[in-house]
Amino acid sequence: MSYSPQHVSAGEGARLHAPDATLTVKVDSQHTDDAYEIFEIDAPDVEPTPFHRTGWAKTYYVLTGEILVVVDGESFELGPGSSIAIPPNALHTFRVLSSSTKFLVFALTGGMGRFHADLDASVPTDRPVDQVLEQIVQVLSRHDVAFEKAEVSP
Repeated sequence: MSYSPQHVSAGEGARLHAPDATLTVKVDSQHTDDAYEIFEIDAPDVEPTPFHRTGWAKTYYVLTGEILVVVDGESFELGPGSSIAIPPNALHTFRVLSSSTKFLVFALTGGMGRFHADLDASVPTDRPVDQVLEQIVQVLSRHDVAFEKAEVSP
């Protein structure tokens, strides 16, 4: 593999659906030799993803709206122009505080894209998370992602 140019115009990019958000792939790992990816996240104010750990580091950069991010028990409120770096294997989640939010995720490696592509293909998005939890757990087992309980809820 090697690095190669990738141009994605505004409003374009592959769309991946998750129970709590829609991800638009702005830079995929095939063009970065699996070094990093960039996603534009559109998330409504819905029940947040359970606390989880991922095997890759990532950074959130908020474009619009507000989110509460909890990382290893510490809470951070982020609005437009705010960012947070999340280390690999840190226990984390986010909750949308406004009616919706749009933020960028810069993820190291291609793990996030592979996980979300599998989630998009395997889990229906027209049902609440509690109704598709078994399918989500099956997807988790195929990737470096794990749900965990936490002391602090977002």
